[in-house]
Amino acid sequence: MQDILLINISGPDQPGITATIFDLLSRHAVNVLDIGQAVIHDTLTLGMLVEVPPDEDSSVLKDVLFACHRLGMAVRFEPIAATEYEAWVQGQGRDRYIVTILARKITARHIAAVSGIVADHGLNVDHINRLSGRISLSEQSRDQKACVELSVRGAPRDVALMRGQFLAAAVELGVDIAFQKDNAYRRNRRLVCFDMDSTLIEAEVIDELAKAAGVGDQVAAITEQAMAGELDFTQSFKRRVGLLKGLDEAVLEGIAERLPITEGAEELIRTLKALGYKTAILSGGFNYFGQYLQRKLGIDYVYANDLAIENGKVTGEVRGQVVDGQRKAELLKQLAEKENLNLQQVIAVGDGANDLPMLSLAGLGIAFRAKPMVKESAEHAISQLGLDGILYLLGVRDQDSAELLTRDSE
Repeated sequence: MQDILLINISGPDQPGITATIFDLLSRHAVNVLDIGQAVIHDTLTLGMLVEVPPDEDSSVLKDVLFACHRLGMAVRFEPIAATEYEAWVQGQGRDRYIVTILARKITARHIAAVSGIVADHGLNVDHINRLSGRISLSEQSRDQKACVELSVRGAPRDVALMRGQFLAAAVELGVDIAFQKDNAYRRNRRLVCFDMDSTLIEAEVIDELAKAAGVGDQVAAITEQAMAGELDFTQSFKRRVGLLKGLDEAVLEGIAERLPITEGAEELIRTLKALGYKTAILSGGFNYFGQYLQRKLGIDYVYANDLAIENGKVTGEVRGQVVDGQRKAELLKQLAEKENLNLQQVIAVGDGANDLPMLSLAGLGIAFRAKPMVKESAEHAISQLGLDGILYLLGVRDQDSAELLTRDSE
C-alpha cells in the first residue's frame, strides 16, 4: 500500500525552489494529492500531500531534507494515516463560502472577529488571500483600500444568525464584511444594475432640481422619508415632481455637468466592461441625467422616469410608468432575460428602500452606503469603500483591475 506524506517547506523565496523539490519527487514516482503555495513578504510556504511508493519513504525524506538544507529552507514531514486521508476526501463535497473583509486598513482585530464568527459556526478556513494592492506606510491616501478574502468550508449552523453577527461586527469595527456561497454563479456573473442617485452619483438629483426651483427644503424632507421607507415611493415622487413645476429646462444641463460621480464608479465600470459585463441604470430619478451618465461612463442600459417638459418649462409631471421599487425588479428581470442570464448571474446595487426589491431578486444584492434599514435587509453591504469595492466581492484583485485598465487604454 502506498504511504501518504504531508510535506511543509518554508523559507526565503527564490526562483527554482518548486522546480527543485518536484524534480526530486519525480525520481521516486511520487503522486501529488494536494498542493498549496504562498509567498508573503519574500517568504515562501509550500505544502503538499503526496503518495509515496512502498519502500521509498526514507529516500524521499533524505533527498528533500538535503535539498532544503542547500536552499536554506526549513522542512517538516508528517505521515498521514489512510483513514485520516479518506475522511479528508469525503469532506470535499461540503459547501464552500467566501468571506470578504473590506476597509481602508485591515487590522488583526478585524480578522480575529471574522475568523471567530466563522469558527463559532463550525466552518473551517481553507485559504486567506489579500486582494488589495500593497499599502505604503509612508504615502498613505485617504481613499486607500484594503481587502482580505477568506475561503471557508462547512455547513453554518444558522446562516441568518451568522449574517447578523457579521453585520454587528462590521458596524462595531468600521469595516464591511460580505458572506457569499462560493459556486459557479459567483465566478460567472455578467450583468450589474445600479441605482443612480446616491449610488452612481453622490447626490439626489431631484433635490438639486428643487434647490434651483426654490423648494429645496420641502423636497428634501419628502425624499428623506421616502428613502427611509416611511413613505410610498410613487406617491412621494409625484409630490416632489409637482413642486418642480415652472423650472426652466436650461437648468438641467448645468446640474448634470456638476453631478459628483461616486468614488470608484469610473474604475468599476471600466473594469466591468473589460471583463465583458453589461451594465444598467435602474433609477427612480430622471432619464435626462441617466442618459448623461450613460454617455459619460459607458453604461449599456438606462431606465428612469421621463420628466415632462413643455415650452422649455418643467410641467411638474412625469410621462409613463413611474420607476419605483417593483418596477426596478421587473426591469432587472427583463434585462436578465434579454441577456440570456440566470438571475444568479445578476448584481444589483442601491442605497434606498425602493432598491430592496431588485437587491433581493439579484444573485448578488449590495446595499451601497445605504440607510440602516436597507443595510439590515440586504444580504451584502459596502459602506467603507467606493463602488470599486464591488470588484473584491467578485474576487478581482487590484492587480487584475490595473492590468485590465492598462490594456483597455492601449
